[in-house]
Amino acid sequence: MKHEFKQKVFYSDTDAYGVVWHGSYLRWLEMGRIGLCEDAGYSLSKLYENDITLPVVELNVRYKSQAKLEDELLIVTELFETSRLSMTFEQKILNAQTMKINIEAKVKVVATHNDGILYRNLPQGMLDFAEKVK
Repeated sequence: MKHEFKQKVFYSDTDAYGVVWHGSYLRWLEMGRIGLCEDAGYSLSKLYENDITLPVVELNVRYKSQAKLEDELLIVTELFETSRLSMTFEQKILNAQTMKINIEAKVKVVATHNDGILYRNLPQGMLDFAEKVK
């Protein structure tokens, strides 16, 4: 399963040089991961009700080209890998018209209880999610 959505670059997404500020990319990556979870039937509120939060523990971003004001971007998110303890998402942000890659990212999350205590293994709900999106 793959989640895709488009996002227009607004002035508030850019820095003083008129290019997308690096933090804006991180917000769009999070929106992609949330969208993938929702597509599979796992909203943030449903996860929270099941005592699951998914904090990011590792983030690897490769900046390949600049996005600029008013560009239309395509954010693509897929589940890349699941282990006993974590899930890794592979994500790309591209220019929607040219398909030129702006960034590539791998984002690893772990499952914790709502109070922040780490699960020793992914809970069954997350294993079900991983099976559903593969």
